[in-house]
Formats: sequence, C-alpha cells, structure tokens
Amino acid sequence: MRRIYYAGDHFLTGTAIAEALVAFAAALARHDTAESVEVPVRHEHDGHVGVVSFLVGPASQIVTEEIEAIGYEEVRDDALVESLRARTKALAPMHPIATTATGDHDDPVGYDWTDEV
Repeated sequence: MRRIYYAGDHFLTGTAIAEALVAFAAALARHDTAESVEVPVRHEHDGHVGVVSFLVGPASQIVTEEIEAIGYEEVRDDALVESLRARTKALAPMHPIATTATGDHDDPVGYDWTDEV
C-alpha cells in the first residue's frame, strides 16, 4: 500500500494505483497539460474506501511512500491502473521502428548521384 501526499493532505491507496498515477502526472507534465483523475483511497481513521479526485499535471506535487497498513487490505482498481497506463503510453514520445524493406533491391534507383557534384 502507498500513502500519497498531495495538496497538504495524504491518502492511502494501492501500490499499483499510486505508481500509475505518478507516471501519468509526469507524462501530462511533459505535455504541459493537466487532467482530473478519480482514485479509490482508504480512510485511515475508519478503514472505509472512498474516492478522491486528483488534479494532475505540470504543477502537481505528488509524493508517495510505501507503508504497511496493518489490518487493511490493499486498495485495488485494475481498470483504473490499466486506463492510467494506457493514457500514459499515449502521451509517450514517438519512437521510430526499424522494419525490413520489402521492395525489389535489383531495380536501379533511377537517380544519377553525379548530377549533384
């Protein structure tokens, strides 16, 4: 489980959720944009699970720490984690992919390179 420190307060949530949230916030910051994300959290005073809305982006100051929450189960939301990971991936920089040429290599190029000299 992780404790998220945000806007002068702190919240307990699952490790996978916290990691995905921080990665998404970093990706948004690289694009100088922000979004609101609803995250399930466990309230420390009574253990019930609620939802907190985080505004994440370039100005986000999110810190997480791993904790051992004795008596509480890990907060999980696989759909949210997958959604955050997909949204983070969509914001990732594009990288070229090398492919094998499929053209006929015996055909001449049709350009006289000496014309440029």
